[in-house]
Amino acid sequence: MDIYLARTQGFCAGVASAIEIVEQALTKYGTPLYVYHDIVHNTSVVSDMQKRGVIFVEDLNNVPQSSRIIFSAHGIPPEVINIAQKRRLKYVDATCPLVTKVHKEAVKFSDQHIDIILIGHLGHQELIGTAGYVRPELLHIIETESDVDKLTIDPTKTIAYITQTTLSVDETKGIIEKLKKKFPKLIGPPRSDICYATQNRQDAVKDLAKMCDVIIICGSPHSSNSNRLRETGEQQGVPSHIVDTAAELNLSILDGKRTIGLSSGASVPRYLVDEIIHKIHSQYPEAKVHEFENTEKNIVFPILQFKD
Repeated sequence: MDIYLARTQGFCAGVASAIEIVEQALTKYGTPLYVYHDIVHNTSVVSDMQKRGVIFVEDLNNVPQSSRIIFSAHGIPPEVINIAQKRRLKYVDATCPLVTKVHKEAVKFSDQHIDIILIGHLGHQELIGTAGYVRPELLHIIETESDVDKLTIDPTKTIAYITQTTLSVDETKGIIEKLKKKFPKLIGPPRSDICYATQNRQDAVKDLAKMCDVIIICGSPHSSNSNRLRETGEQQGVPSHIVDTAAELNLSILDGKRTIGLSSGASVPRYLVDEIIHKIHSQYPEAKVHEFENTEKNIVFPILQFKD
């Protein structure tokens, strides 16, 4: 048996930056330390922080005044900042810079009074955050190609689109193509909103699909980018499975397989991938691991400081 690791492993730069902000705050200030929403969508990361005293909240009104709080990497709507300031909270906005880029596009199009079609998953924290930067009367949220047919915007108008950063590259391309047919004056961002880490990981899974009998994705069930990786593998015709940790891996899916592809979401720590490899080796000790150079190894984002 051969195990091939996707060329992208470990945290993307946005996740790494957000987690490092928490780590530095714990070291410098100790607890109590609050985080608004899960800092990233990985249950192991969040559980580890909780064990060390980090308190995750969904409502800033549950945070004592003047406390320290970190906003998650997924981004927040402007009203959250306003509430934090009114409660005199000391905060760090750990929003990924690539999500902030989409927020700026939303503001730009809103200021021009252009209707904005936001493509993303309803209820996802990133989508909620981005929607907050669009004037309500201009906002139209869609998830699928079929949603395009439901849009009642005047097709002769100039319409803009922006997207959640963690979507399926191929699926989003189809939605945008359909939008272009319905709205001839459609405009979009100068560069795709789908982030480099999402694109790289989906491309890496496509590479795995060319050489593997089965693909395992390490990622939490509520992680958008991890779920898109499993879908990408399936769309390439290869059985693909998502597991949060090695404990969830049913080794029976490897019966009769000779080549195993292993990838992980952008918020998955590398040690979880290593634990999956260790579990496979427990049943297939002769399995060889093949690893490629990580194309993202030199990409880093700045670590922000608290606004006291």
